[in-house]
Amino acid sequence: MTAPLDASGSAAEAQPESVLAGAGKAIQGRSLTRIAWMRLRRDKIALTGGIVVMLLILVAIFASPIIAVFGHPPLEFHQEQIDQSTLLPKGTFGGMSGEYLLGVEPINGRDIFSRIVAGAWISLLIGFLATMLSVLIGTTLGVIAGYFGGWVDLVIGRLMDVFLAFPLLVFAIALAGVVPDKGFGLEGNGLRIAMMIFIIGFFSWPSIGRIVRGQTLSLREREFVDASRSLGARNGYILFREILPNLMAPILVYATLLIPTNILFEAALSFLGVGVNPPTPTWGGMLSEAVRFYTLPHFVLFPGLAIFVTVLAFNLFGDGLRDAFDPRAH
Repeated sequence: MTAPLDASGSAAEAQPESVLAGAGKAIQGRSLTRIAWMRLRRDKIALTGGIVVMLLILVAIFASPIIAVFGHPPLEFHQEQIDQSTLLPKGTFGGMSGEYLLGVEPINGRDIFSRIVAGAWISLLIGFLATMLSVLIGTTLGVIAGYFGGWVDLVIGRLMDVFLAFPLLVFAIALAGVVPDKGFGLEGNGLRIAMMIFIIGFFSWPSIGRIVRGQTLSLREREFVDASRSLGARNGYILFREILPNLMAPILVYATLLIPTNILFEAALSFLGVGVNPPTPTWGGMLSEAVRFYTLPHFVLFPGLAIFVTVLAFNLFGDGLRDAFDPRAH
């Protein structure tokens, strides 16, 4: 039988150098945002959607220089590109060439590429601003309903039901017919854009309001909220310092998913002729004009493809954000 090793003396004493070897290394915690970013980086599909979204935003911001370099003014006619006997674009594929990247429109010869780029800022502007209005109203009423409960929750809940049952498209069409040319310090397309932002944003808040209400009902029962109450914190402090910061992640996720819905609604209004006045280019307006020329697939394809890619990119990015912030959602 082997005798045990002698552990007495200096060999058994703990060496201060070995004990303190890692004392200078700080242990870094990971925030929710950092963890979400790590998850999002692994989702290649969501990252692709996010990259496309960023490119679309850049195209909308720098539409004028892009058109100046690669196209022609979106309202400029090019009758020399039109066959006067058929009123259709000359050449193949709708007149596509190095000068007209996506061809020209029938009858007037306007540059399709320039009109799609110019229409991007209107779609994204209305989509973003309408979403901001929906988030502001929905978050405010959702937090109030979820936190206070009782008759307050009952009244706001029934208000949500009324707005969800409201025939929004019919109301938008009816309202567009009575909107004056001037009002509220705006006129022309500026007034119509403001009207669409208000209609889409004001009537879309219940969807995000219900989500915020449900999250608030869960958060108000958490220990840190009870601790704040026990220390004498008022309702305003608890709402703005304890509950609202913990709602930022779901609000961001569902706002990202709401933007493409609003973009589609704007395109539908423009398609029905109650959006921005022509000849200002919009994707929905271009589709409406293209219906008459169903024999020219490129005239329908490119504005439809712009809407499809935009909505798909936002949805993919929004789904990725949701999975990153809440991997248990599935």
